Amino acid sequence: MSIIRKIAYVLTLIGALNWGLVGVANFDLVAALLGVGLLANVVYTLVGLSALWLIFAPKGEN
Repeated sequence: MSIIRKIAYVLTLIGALNWGLVGVANFDLVAALLGVGLLANVVYTLVGLSALWLIFAPKGEN
């Protein structure tokens, strides 16, 4: 598995856990840890790009 795919999995997992917390407890962990601002927005953007990478990247990659 490539390093990009591993990073994408980790970031997507972070995003999924964050949305789970938002849905269950109305708690945004990313915003709580990083504040509401540029850094949190960067994390949200990276999570979204990671999800797109996992959807559209070639599947034969190890």
